[in-house]
Amino acid sequence: MSQPARLTALPAPVRDPFAVRWPLASTVSDRERGPLPHGSPGAVLRRTAEVLGEPRIPSTGVGESAALDLIAGLLDEHGIDLSHPHAAAHLQPPVLQVAVDADALASASNASMDTYDSGPATLAIEQWVVRALASLAGFGPQADGVLTPGGSISNLLAILIARDSAAAAAGIDVRRHGLQGFDRPVVFCSELAHFSVQRACAALGLGEQAAITIPSDFDFRLRVDVLAEELAKPGRTPVAVIATAGTTDFGSVDPIAPIAALARQYGAWLHVDAAYGFGALFSERLAPLLADVPLADSVTLDLHKIGWQPAATSVLLVADRSRFAAFDRSVDYLNPADDIDSGLDGLLGRSLQTTRRPDAVKVATTLTAYGRAGLGTMVDTCHELAHAAAARVVADSNLELLAPVTLTTVLFRVAGQGLDATGLDALQGEVRRRLLTSGRVLIGRTKLPARGGRPAAVALKLTLLNPNATATDIEDLLDQVVATGLDVLTGEGAA
Repeated sequence: MSQPARLTALPAPVRDPFAVRWPLASTVSDRERGPLPHGSPGAVLRRTAEVLGEPRIPSTGVGESAALDLIAGLLDEHGIDLSHPHAAAHLQPPVLQVAVDADALASASNASMDTYDSGPATLAIEQWVVRALASLAGFGPQADGVLTPGGSISNLLAILIARDSAAAAAGIDVRRHGLQGFDRPVVFCSELAHFSVQRACAALGLGEQAAITIPSDFDFRLRVDVLAEELAKPGRTPVAVIATAGTTDFGSVDPIAPIAALARQYGAWLHVDAAYGFGALFSERLAPLLADVPLADSVTLDLHKIGWQPAATSVLLVADRSRFAAFDRSVDYLNPADDIDSGLDGLLGRSLQTTRRPDAVKVATTLTAYGRAGLGTMVDTCHELAHAAAARVVADSNLELLAPVTLTTVLFRVAGQGLDATGLDALQGEVRRRLLTSGRVLIGRTKLPARGGRPAAVALKLTLLNPNATATDIEDLLDQVVATGLDVLTGEGAA
């Protein structure tokens, strides 16, 4: 392998006036710092368990300070450090200190979102957050939404609402009587859509086979021509069409406008899964990627991805608040009708949950602290960093770029001259495992689908969500990838 190319035209890290302070910054240990602890997974888990001791509740506790010190030490020594600039594997960013502080306030309140008397202020805060995000999405005054434990649950709720809507149009009360009489309900999505779509179909009684996957094009976007052919097939009830705005592996954005037109033509609900991509709306530069989101009936967004919030902070937005009617419940001990009439209602009718923690507190604090401009600067920095990393990959004969950059993801692989497809795939897996067990570099992997006669291929993946990463950090990360690839190819180091 040749010497790696050098690139210096990387963006500067985010600094004041939008400084990002990460929690536990002053508590780093003396161990050589990387995003993960050194050692095999088994050894790391064993060391952690040994410190905890016998898995039983002690008869006498050690006290609050000692217990906190014990757990903090385990997290520090054997946990993950997402603020490390070499942590670039998943849609799992470091979190803003202000969000951590606000989350502690929310936990201390122990408020719940189901009824007014479970937390008045937090009800108003969630409604403010939902309205603010709906406005950012381009929805009108009839929009509404709810915070959920994650994008998978947001997608589940969206497909549930779509199922009920399609059933009602067919004269079926599916919530009372089930799917009997429902003529083969199906959901359409890209082959690159999140697997939570299949899970939701299974959970809702439709079955995983109800999720009809549509191939993607060379830009990893759903093929509208194939969708049109599938929608035209008889003997099925189109419940929903799902467009992905920010695929997990590529960051690609499906063509929402033509997908919306087809969904309308066939009376299907249009859901946009923007769990990853919604954060692009904070950026003036990237917002046009999601310009057609207002055409959707519902949208999933995850602020624990692009939003730098502690997990989990997902939101389901709906264009028409009346669509939440299926969740309405009047329960004697929570929200009897006369209390509702007196204004004592809460948000029980927005969710499958009853007790629901006030996650909107950290979101409202962050949005107020940084504003759209501050968050947009962070998004732009990560986007520029991804483009610069891709340029470095292209300039380095030891590496190969596998997909264009849309958001903050870079797909590439280590070049292995003379290796066949199986050998190349094995090389990528071994490089990643060696980097992970070294503790120095945390990168992801996935599989590139077959394209134009080229077989499917294992890819390495950078998901760059740290706006404090520097040019040197990216150079060092890729240098270590190249060096590890060389070790694997020459048979050096661990097998």
